[in-house]
Order: sequence, then structure tokens, then C-alpha cells
Amino acid sequence: MDWGNVTVEDLVDALREVDWSSPPRPLSEFFSRFTVPKSFAKWDSRLKCNLYYYRTNYFIMIVFILGLGFLTRPLALLSALLTALTVAFLNDSFAGSFSEKATRTIRRFSPPLAAKMRPPLAPVIRGRPSAKRAIYICGQPRWVFVLISSLVSFALWYISCGLFTVSLALLIGLLATILHATLRTPNLKARLNTFREEFRAVWRNYSEI
Repeated sequence: MDWGNVTVEDLVDALREVDWSSPPRPLSEFFSRFTVPKSFAKWDSRLKCNLYYYRTNYFIMIVFILGLGFLTRPLALLSALLTALTVAFLNDSFAGSFSEKATRTIRRFSPPLAAKMRPPLAPVIRGRPSAKRAIYICGQPRWVFVLISSLVSFALWYISCGLFTVSLALLIGLLATILHATLRTPNLKARLNTFREEFRAVWRNYSEI
């Protein structure tokens, strides 16, 4: 896969749709080999490849750095968790998995309520389901949960007065991510993984026809 031809919008869409439940890469691989890219084109391609391949490692690293900033402000930790949940809701795989698990749990106590939490049927266009379907969480449009969690997290950020500390920790985490993605040489396993993800995406689109 030529990551140089992948736009930022394509990368964001891929990170939004891909499954984030995969375990992180081993530390021996994560800190294996570092080189300086020889050109801007190689740096651009390497950055996108590593951001996609080591996405779980970068997420854990940013959360760890943020956790260090929360040691003196426990209330800010709750704010960060809600913020992370808001961002996670933007991922299609997480939103669907969260909705399914929440509905399954509620079904044990109240089957009628769980029945109301089912998402509406996908629209049918010319005898087949629409390829671009809206995402629902517990029977409600995704934007409802994103809006509620955003407002609550913003209120907690304001009360905890830890926005500056957390912003500094987040900036350090993002800089560390970009630095690693810039210097880590993509290995053959990373390239093969991207090809496998491409095949899955193509097969998923083919099965919807």
C-alpha cells in the first residue's frame, strides 16, 4: 500500500471505522528500529502507516501520560474518561459494540426496554440496504450520546480547573506520538497488516452489493 497517496481524510475515516479492540503491539516491536526519513514524501508515508498500525499503542501511551497529569486532580480524571468516551463514540466499531453490550445487559432486567433500544431498520434502496447507514447507540442517533457526554465532560473540566494541566499532558502525548511515528521504521509486518485491512474493506464493500 502506498501511504503517500492516502489523504488525511482517508486516514481519519480508516481510524474511525477500524476495530480498536485489537491488542497493542509488543514493546520489543514498538521500540525496535528508528531511522530518520530521508525525504518529506517518505516521512509523510511513514507517519500515516505508523499511526494506523500502532494506533492502540499510541492510545495507551497518551492515556498513560494523561494519567500522570491527573495525579493531583482526581476530578479531572473523570472528565478525561468522559472525553475519551465521547471520542470513542465517533468510532463506528466501538459505538456498535457499546450499543450491543448495553442492550444485552438491559435485556436481562427489562426486555421491553431493551426492545425499544433496538436501532431502526436500515433504509433499502432498489432492493438492497443502503451502504452508508446511520449509527445508533441504544436506539438513539449517535450524535445524542456525543452531545450529552461532551456537555457533561465540559462541565467537569470547568469545575476541576485542570484544563491547563491536562492540555499540557495531552500536548506532550501527541508530540511523543508524532515523534515515534516519524522515527519508527515501518516493518514488513506493518505493511502486510495494511494490505490485510484493505482486503477486508474491499470484501466488506463487495458483500454489501
